[in-house]
Amino acid sequence: MTQGAGQGPEAERTATLRDFRVPAYVHETGPYAGGTHPGNAVPAGEEAYPEGYTPTQRDLPVINRGDTLQLPVEPVPAAPAPQPATGPGPLYVVGDVHGYLDELVAALQEQGLIDASGQWCAGTTRLWFLGDFTDRGPDGIGVIDLVMRLSAEAAAAGGYCKALMGNHELLLLGAKRFGDTPVNSGAGTATFQAAWLLNGGQKTDMDRLQDHHLQWMARLDAVEVVDGYLLVHSDTTAYLDYGDSIEAVNDTVRETLTRNDADEVWDLFRKFTKRFSFRDEGGADAVRTLLDTYGGTRVVHGHSPIPYLLGEVGSEDGEESTGPVVEGPHVYADGLAIAMDGGVTMAGKLLVRQLPLDI
Repeated sequence: MTQGAGQGPEAERTATLRDFRVPAYVHETGPYAGGTHPGNAVPAGEEAYPEGYTPTQRDLPVINRGDTLQLPVEPVPAAPAPQPATGPGPLYVVGDVHGYLDELVAALQEQGLIDASGQWCAGTTRLWFLGDFTDRGPDGIGVIDLVMRLSAEAAAAGGYCKALMGNHELLLLGAKRFGDTPVNSGAGTATFQAAWLLNGGQKTDMDRLQDHHLQWMARLDAVEVVDGYLLVHSDTTAYLDYGDSIEAVNDTVRETLTRNDADEVWDLFRKFTKRFSFRDEGGADAVRTLLDTYGGTRVVHGHSPIPYLLGEVGSEDGEESTGPVVEGPHVYADGLAIAMDGGVTMAGKLLVRQLPLDI
């Protein structure tokens, strides 16, 4: 959001989306009543993010656990994931978790990946998390601890549990490292601390954050190809800004974090926060560009909740939403993209699914 002539820092802090065209999904209720999901906001007359796009506003609604019915999670007897006679085990992917540890445990148990005591029981299965472990939900550090433990247990069993870098990992790293240090946001002064709080940062996570959590997050890959699937966190082509190969992107992201420059890390976070590149007209071409550059035949991503991709939260006509309706991953962009964020922060589903999808 660009600061207008004569506006000072206070004007920036109180800026709204009133100067933006609303291409879709006007909200009648909730945190964006009368407005739009900020991921949809673009300057009038433009079809892409403005050059100075910056996530200084709340990026998605934060729904408190008390707003929806929370059922106790009972341990589910785990049926171990099917194992092939030879070769690598089956491949599973996990969408955005955002601190919802109980829901994650239940979903992993349902797929037979962990047992009733929370231990890895899937042998040589390969499990990929698509990023965004913290913020908005109650126990982001508990989620990271679980993923780190399962990584060791899976490796010992001949499989693996790996994870990608999400924009909220960058946000938490930035908030911890840089706090209230001003950064060049492209729209005036911003700070990681303010952006983290605005986008669901939990004080309990920050209080429990330790060096080994920070080191683990800083070493995460940003992109990977497995079994012909290009795995990324964000539905954006911004990865192309960081290299023309998987190795180059991952090295560039890690080197950026190693340099510990607040402005560089902010720019990385800002670009990883972009979304919806695959959704509208030209979306399939955007996916093809990524696939042609990095390999694979389909992109699998998290980041943008499926209810937004489907238009099930609000509508252009101002009709009230019936609420998130997510039964599974969303395949779109001429069948080239698979969305895995079921919208757990919006009372949707936390998705854990085997690839290829049974559809």
